[in-house]
Order: sequence, then structure tokens, then C-alpha cells
Amino acid sequence: MHRRSRRTLQVAAATALLVTAATACNAAAKNDASVGASGGSGTSFTLVTPDAVGQNEFLKLAVTGVRAAAKQHDGSQKVYESTDTASQQQNVQAAVEAKPDVIVLVGFEFADLVAQQAKAHPKQQFLMIDACTTKTYKNVSCAVFREHEGVYLAGAEAGLLSRSGKVGAVDVLDTPQFRRYSDPFAAGAKKVAATSQTSTRFVGGQSPFDDSARAKEQANSLLSKGYDQIMAAAAAGNYGVFEAAKAKGAFAYGVDVNQCPSAPGTVVDNVIKRTDVAVEKGIDQVLGGKAGRTVSYGLKEGGISLTGLEAGVDASKCVIAGHKDVLKKVEALRDRIVAGKLKVDDPAAK
Repeated sequence: MHRRSRRTLQVAAATALLVTAATACNAAAKNDASVGASGGSGTSFTLVTPDAVGQNEFLKLAVTGVRAAAKQHDGSQKVYESTDTASQQQNVQAAVEAKPDVIVLVGFEFADLVAQQAKAHPKQQFLMIDACTTKTYKNVSCAVFREHEGVYLAGAEAGLLSRSGKVGAVDVLDTPQFRRYSDPFAAGAKKVAATSQTSTRFVGGQSPFDDSARAKEQANSLLSKGYDQIMAAAAAGNYGVFEAAKAKGAFAYGVDVNQCPSAPGTVVDNVIKRTDVAVEKGIDQVLGGKAGRTVSYGLKEGGISLTGLEAGVDASKCVIAGHKDVLKKVEALRDRIVAGKLKVDDPAAK
């Protein structure tokens, strides 16, 4: 799993320390400038990441999205990779000074910076992925995700595969937003197996997003009571959940990217957040004159999916690849959600 889970940390912005104003100095900013197809339009896009891309699949998808947009619009793109708060500030400033058509930023870390820059540079268009500014700005567009829809489908898989009839989840915090990764999991399991027993444990503590030991402890508390299918929504603590499940011969579910390779034979499937889709469609939205809006991406828009429902599942190292019968039933549920015939309750909307 990448250093921190973007999908869970987006809501931590309310409790995170406020980011200071961007510095004008950008000499220390680490960036990877990659020029896409250059053509008559001269359209340009700049992506700023909160961390180094490296092997971070979540951020790699965002890079894929901005490159696809550059190709589609016969333009160019640059990628600025940040490594810490200082470089985030410097990279945003550098991007603003370059004046591209759209500056794309991934993660809650940029919320305060974007708000400052959007107000100071009203003609510059910003696109935030997996987060948004507190206030609305005409030049700030946002792409958020309906994670609960994918979690519901993962829960359905768990309900169909559980031998004990007990399906649980290890979540970071007990808040409506984070319960998007546990309540729908239970609902999905009960949809396909009405007698399923469900329970959720929360990591909590001083570092709920990075505490693998506490996450493992919470997973073991479920496993000791016979739960054999566990949704791992503990950010970096997912590794602890996977270790606990593997030791007991139980199964777990990952988030954001394909986490099956980290625990082959243990991770059944993953709720995938397609940042590439959000970036590409978000840029189209801005260039199409629909800036300043927040767009939600779920199963219907292709912004949320499961590894099991994506091409290449057979090579994914996910347990679900060996259960085609289960996937067929999950596909049917997905199609009902997409068609509006089945509504998944969103804990954050209550």
C-alpha cells in the first residue's frame, strides 16, 4: 500500500495542520517534466502530486490520466512530484507561475494552497482530485469518489465466499466518512447472504492511518471470533490486517489500488479508485466550460471499480480470480447500481 491512503486521508483535512502560504522559491522542488504531444492547440496541463510517484499505483494512475488528456487535446503536460510539505508549496507555486491551462492536484494536502492561489489568480484553472476546497471558487473544479459503491460490491463477494457467515471490517476511525469503508461492506454481505453476522473494529489511537500493529490487533479480535472475511480500510495499517488474516487462513480486501500482490492467497479483491478517469474527465469538464463544479465518480462513471471487474484480473494475484461464479453475481449487482435500480446508502450523507 502506498505511504498513506489518499482516499481515507482526504477527510483528515479538517483536522490536519493548516498549510502555510506558498513560498515563491521553487528551486528545491523536485519535478518530473514530461512533454506530451505538442500541436496546434498549445494546451498544457500540470500535475502536482503530494508524494513521489515511484511505485505508488494511485499516483501513477493520475499521471496516466494527465498524459492521456495531453494526447487527447494535442497538448503538453508536466508532472511535479512533491516529497514533503515544503516541496508541495514550491511545486504549486511553480505550476502557477508556468500558467498552464489546468493545474491538477491530487489529495487533501493541497486544499489550503489551492484556495489561496485560486483567489490570487482567478484566471488560472485548478482541478483537485480526491479532495476539494472548503469554499467554492469559479476556477476550482473537484473530483470526488463514491467509494461506498465499490465497498458494497466487495461486501457481496465476502458474503458469498464466507464459510463462517461472519464478515467484518477494520476501519481507521468511527466517523460517517470513514464508515464508507465498513457499513456498505456489511450491507453488501447481507444483500447476498441475509444471515451474515457483521462487525467493525476501529484503529484509532495516535496514528490511525499508519499504525499497522493496532490494525493487526483489531483484525485479530475479529478473527478470534470466527470472522473469515475482513475489509481492510486501515490505510498503511492494511499490512497488519493482511498479516493477521494470512496467519489464520482467513481473507481480506484492499483499497485504492491492487493490494493482492502484497499478500497473494489472502487478499480477495480491492476497491479501486480510478484517478486516471477522474483526471481525464475532469480536464474535459474544465476545457468544456464547466469549471467550478464538484463531480462525483462512482461505478457508473468508471471512477470506482473492483480489481475483479477490471481487465487482467487473472494476472492480479487476487483470490477472486478463481471465483468466476461469484464475479458474475457481483457484475449483476454492479449493473443494477449503475442503472439506478439499486441504491447503496452513503454513511457520509446521513
